[in-house]
Parts: sequence; C-alpha cells; structure tokens
Amino acid sequence: MNIALIIAGGAGNRMGQDIPKQFMHVDGCPIIIHTMKCFQQHPDIDKIAVVCLNGWDTVLQAYANQFNITKLKWIFPGGETGMESIHNGIYGLKAEGCDDDDLVLVHDSVRPLLSQDIISSNIAICKAYGYAITGIQCREAILESHDGFTSKTSIPRDSLIRTQTPQTFRLGNIISIHEKAKEMGITNSVASCTLIAEVGGNEMHIVPGSEKNIKVTTVEDLEILKALMHTQKDEWLK
Repeated sequence: MNIALIIAGGAGNRMGQDIPKQFMHVDGCPIIIHTMKCFQQHPDIDKIAVVCLNGWDTVLQAYANQFNITKLKWIFPGGETGMESIHNGIYGLKAEGCDDDDLVLVHDSVRPLLSQDIISSNIAICKAYGYAITGIQCREAILESHDGFTSKTSIPRDSLIRTQTPQTFRLGNIISIHEKAKEMGITNSVASCTLIAEVGGNEMHIVPGSEKNIKVTTVEDLEILKALMHTQKDEWLK
C-alpha cells in the first residue's frame, strides 16, 4: 500500500496570520486541501493520513468531506516539532495495522503544487532503493554566515541539494530510524532526510523536484503560490 502522510501539525507562526497557514484559502479552497488533491488524484496512492494541528481535526475532516477527498483515512495529532509530528504519524500508521513494507510519502501540508510526476518518481525510487528524497540542485552562490550579516566563507554549490517533500520510505525503515534517533538523543531534526543523515549509515536517493513545488511559509510565498496557480506555460516553449 502507498500512503501519503501529510504533516500539518504546525501553527504557522512565521506567516503571522489569525489562522494556521495550511487552512488559509487560495482560490476558495484551503491550502491543505489543494495539497491533498495532489494525492487524491494520483492512481497509485491508496490512502491519505494527516498529522493535524491539535483542535483542527474536525475542521480538516469537514473540508475533506466538502472537497471529496475520499482517500483520507486517518488523522493523527500533531507534535510540538516537525519531527514529533512525523513520529506521531508513522507510529499511528503502525498502530492502525499498516505493514512495514507499506510506502509512506511524507509531505508538507503547505506544498500544494506537487506534481503527479514527482509522486510517481518517489514511489518508483523508494521501491527500487529503499529511500526517496525529493530535491533540486542548488543554483545560487552560497555563503556561510554565523550571524546572518557577515561571511568569509563560500560553499561550492555543485554538491548541494535543496530538499523538498515528499520524502518516501518503507514504514518499517522510517520507524527504525526514529528508534535509533531516540537511542541517540536526537529529538528535533529539521526533516526526515536530515534525521537519516544524523543517524547515519543509510544512502538516500534523490528524486528531481521542481521550483514550483514551493513551501508556503511567508506572505511572500503565498503571493508566489497564487501567481504560479494562475500561470500557464507558453505554447511555444519546449
């Protein structure tokens, strides 16, 4: 079984709005529903699970009903951190009887422009190699700064990957990673891919991502999202 695990446990404080960013509306539809539609429409996704911000689970289910997200099967409680939310999701799936060999596509609730091709590639690469991490090569020149204002060091961009989601694993593997992290005292890794790197010993395979697969974190991101949703590729472009 292929399961989309959508992480929506954050309050979105950096957005600075009155409601969590995943529930903000764009074109008459909550961002999280736009995200869920990506998985609802994909033929190889069997079920959707959401790790939801506490107190918003009823709202989420109501929106899912309204927008015909029929693949939504489970809603799990969010954690204090992203890592804890993912933990709640994968252990929740295990408790619900999901198999260790089931594929879990861990995805940010506020990446609503995820393409069908990226989902397909995540499934194929994870089946072949055990791990699939969506990412794109860094194009910008990179400087290292410890104070945010000054720098003396550059980092070669050729070897740098900017990761996105989904990040895809077999359920048993990602649970094992979280068990190792617990033993090592790791409690707040930034993402599943960074957690795997911190735990060590696992080669991660990269799935080509997209600049359109943006994560809505700020008001500026919201403006970019709206622009992308209303832009079509010119017919003359190859």
